[in-house]
Amino acid sequence: MLFHWFTGDGEWAGHEFNEDSVTVKMVIASFEAVQDRAIPHEEFTI
Repeated sequence: MLFHWFTGDGEWAGHEFNEDSVTVKMVIASFEAVQDRAIPHEEFTI
């Protein structure tokens, strides 16, 4: 997993490569949970 870091002002602060299986599984689960709750693009209105 490659994490990109930014400052509070949005400036680039570097990156970190992480191969820890627990971290990778947690991130994947987080993205899947968000996707399950997301509004499909074709149904989204502002």
